[in-house]
Amino acid sequence: MEFGLFYEIPVPRPWDARSELVAYRECLEAAVVADRVGFHSFWTVEHHFLEEFSHCSAPGVLYGAVAARTARIRIGHGVRLLPFPYNHPVRAAEAAAVVDLLSEGRLEFGTGRSATRIELEAFGIHPDDTRSMWEEALRLVVAAWTDDELVWEGKHFRFPRRRVLPKPLQKPHPPLWAATTSPPSHELVGRLGLGLLSFTIGVPPEDLAQRIRLYRQGIAAAEPIGRFVNDRAATFTMVHCADTSAEAAANARDAFAWYAQTGVRQIQTLGRWQQELAQSYATYDYTKAIADMDPGFLTFDYLDGIGACLAGDPDRVIATARRYEAAGCDLMLCLVQPYAIPHAKVLRCIELLGAHVIPAFRNGRAAAAAPAPAEGG
Repeated sequence: MEFGLFYEIPVPRPWDARSELVAYRECLEAAVVADRVGFHSFWTVEHHFLEEFSHCSAPGVLYGAVAARTARIRIGHGVRLLPFPYNHPVRAAEAAAVVDLLSEGRLEFGTGRSATRIELEAFGIHPDDTRSMWEEALRLVVAAWTDDELVWEGKHFRFPRRRVLPKPLQKPHPPLWAATTSPPSHELVGRLGLGLLSFTIGVPPEDLAQRIRLYRQGIAAAEPIGRFVNDRAATFTMVHCADTSAEAAANARDAFAWYAQTGVRQIQTLGRWQQELAQSYATYDYTKAIADMDPGFLTFDYLDGIGACLAGDPDRVIATARRYEAAGCDLMLCLVQPYAIPHAKVLRCIELLGAHVIPAFRNGRAAAAAPAPAEGG
């Protein structure tokens, strides 16, 4: 199992004129440290209008800065939203190709369709259209990358014959991934030959194992959207590693609970909107089950108790991460800054993961060497 760094770029209130500048600077510094200590990849979301929760609305711009400051770490969209008009697929293909060129072939192209009312409604996207639009858009992106000249006639998109430039450096194209939450969609992602980005909140690794099994069933019968099958399974979870488990719990307690509860409330807005529209929930069936749920039970103690987050000293984090490895996870996406953990403690977490946790999974044992001091910490 490999490890990726994952960022939402939260900006807690109270805000001042420099709050977002500081958040982006800290995110970039974290990416540089992660590159140095051996993380496989750096990923961010694309979100719009989610105050405090995520101010990461233009990830492609950020990735240019990350590419310029790093040498080895891969750079992942987690995810690029493909329903239009979030992003026209040809523009998404062009922008991703530039990142792939600037990073010298380090792009991972994760995709998704969005799951909040505030975002979908603002862009005039109907919930019933998102899955078919996402799938067609992704097929169009692949064609834009791989066809010398692109021409397209589909349900959602029409495009006259043009040569889309530039092309990505990776051939035939960067690895393709898709985000999903509901168990049935895990199988769909596999059937489309895409890497799995399993984005769930409050789910123990043993439940993840069942979802990854569904994904593997889909992969076994894959008819890939891309020119090759990406059969890697990634999952996202909150992670905080400190010198002692007591310190880790103290650092992470409030931020982990805030993120989990706020994330569920964001998704609940979509379920309630579908109720207002008298929808059948179509391809967002999981929102029906949580529409009226009180997310207050998602405390740090609950999440930590079921293994739905990783918090502790390196040995404790390794022990919980082994459960994810046993579940079939190939890549763990570590959300190290879910809300308001002090930046120096986030950097220390990244250093400890690089010094102890990542080597334990690379070599089968924890590294004996002490970690270097965190930059800026």
